Amino acid sequence: MDRARRQLVLTVLPVCLALAFSLTALGSSHWCEGTRKVAKPLCLDEPGRLQCIHFSGGHGSGGRRDNGSQAVQYFWETGDDKFLQCRFHVGLWQSCEESLGSAGEKCRSFQSVIPAEEQGVLWLSIGAEILNILLLLASAVLLGSRVSYHASGFHWLKVDASVAILTVLAGLLSMVAHITYTTIFQITVNLGPEDWKPQTWDYGWSYCLAWGSFALCMAVSVMAVNRYTAARLEFMEKQKLQEGSRHSQRNFPKPKALENVRETEAALSLARHALLVSVSEHLPPSAPGKVSMC
Repeated sequence: MDRARRQLVLTVLPVCLALAFSLTALGSSHWCEGTRKVAKPLCLDEPGRLQCIHFSGGHGSGGRRDNGSQAVQYFWETGDDKFLQCRFHVGLWQSCEESLGSAGEKCRSFQSVIPAEEQGVLWLSIGAEILNILLLLASAVLLGSRVSYHASGFHWLKVDASVAILTVLAGLLSMVAHITYTTIFQITVNLGPEDWKPQTWDYGWSYCLAWGSFALCMAVSVMAVNRYTAARLEFMEKQKLQEGSRHSQRNFPKPKALENVRETEAALSLARHALLVSVSEHLPPSAPGKVSMC
């Protein structure tokens, strides 16, 4: 594998990695994580729990045994002791939190907890993220074709330029998606329903993956621009050399040796002519024959 193809492969890998990061972030629900204060459940199922007294009369009215519906509970927890810290995580599509009654989680649509007048901001974030994925996919396809059919020429320079433009646009859309999601989440924290508002929260691993995809997009765009510039200069230099060689072939100068030979022949011809004239002048008029020089 030559050096140029190695560089192309090293460009394809970040694009594929950025695409994988964006797809994972889009489908996950860990953009933000935190805890929420939830009131402790009643201790009907835990009569012996500490700080909870479960009292029930032996028999109800009419001699029938009480089935527990008239049971009285006493507990004296006050302040923060009456609440539990319930962990939650939120994504683009849903919000999930721990279920106190079971070992699993209960989830609901994130759109259902956003204020109605702010729904458009969430859809803007989702739309920008989807467009970012489509542009990354197109960049990966173009770079894959560039590696598979490696050749030089102006056609492939256009491919490099297209990849640079697509990755820049993908990075910008990714940044828009992340900023708008951060905005809508903070609005929901302040104006959302009371049974959802978190007590503490921070960004999760999906949010980090999304920004990692943005960083890779910017890196790939810089690499593509540099490769396009270098290839463009090399291509133009080759064209200039080809045009120069064609021009020199059309106007090929006479060799210097050939010019010297012709000058020598002309000088010999003049010397021969002068000698003939000189000999003819010195011969007597009655001398027979002709004078010639070979």
